[in-house]
Amino acid sequence: MPGGAQGDHRVSSDPQLQPDPRTADDRYPRSGRAPGQAATLVRVGAAVFGGPRLVVAAGPCAVEPSGTLLATAAAVRDAGATILRAGAYKPRTSPYDFQGLGREGLSLLAEARAATGLPVVTEVLDPRDVEAVAAVADMLQIGSRSVQNVPLLREVGRSGRPVLLKRGMMTTVHEWLSAAEYVLSAGGRDLVLCERGIRTFEDATRNTLDLNTVVLLKQRTHLPVIVDPSHACGDAGLVAALCRAAVAAGADGLLIEVHVDPRSALSDGAQSLDPAAFRDTMAACRAVAAAVGREI
Repeated sequence: MPGGAQGDHRVSSDPQLQPDPRTADDRYPRSGRAPGQAATLVRVGAAVFGGPRLVVAAGPCAVEPSGTLLATAAAVRDAGATILRAGAYKPRTSPYDFQGLGREGLSLLAEARAATGLPVVTEVLDPRDVEAVAAVADMLQIGSRSVQNVPLLREVGRSGRPVLLKRGMMTTVHEWLSAAEYVLSAGGRDLVLCERGIRTFEDATRNTLDLNTVVLLKQRTHLPVIVDPSHACGDAGLVAALCRAAVAAGADGLLIEVHVDPRSALSDGAQSLDPAAFRDTMAACRAVAAAVGREI
């Protein structure tokens, strides 16, 4: 009887278990990095992903009705952030949690953009909302829960806006780059990858930051790669150290949650830095960046 203590050595007919004969260039014709190929630069306002200066996008998890967005936006700008991040649409784990302000949130983002001069990155969840979000945002974010939403990937690829593509909680590098291919093959030209932690057996933190993948992707793709330490750990007390580690590992930027009063935040307050902590984090990251030949 095959199998048993010695194992079953028969070759499986399942195509998912067969070695993929294609090369990396075959699988990722638009996102893969050919030998000697230069890194791609992605411009969002005055920020340039992939260059010698790291990009820091910061702001609250969600646009809130309390008027905190403008105060937070001004604080992160003054501390050195070059992009404002905040969600008008929020894909929460529970349907009973705050889901974002939707179109009203987009209007508030437009006000913050005008008041601070910071370009805006915000998440889009539904292909039907891409046009409305793209009318306000300078960069469209595909969140971890949407990384394999093919209609959405194609629609943002056709939007003409730069795209920030987050890694899914259980997405492999192959699946992640394949998602990038959907965006790029639909017409997208400017795409940035964002490592935001993956789900592992460890439950001491919200997720596990995979810095291995940051280093790997810098070799395998010409696309810029940034890190979201806030979602990776879920704990504001750990964010600064993970920021420093990401910069040392070669990340092209950071996506950091900041709120003027984290305790009152309607979502993810536990992982949000207050403005003072964000200023300190930026100062520490500048020192690390200088040590590895970069700047912030």
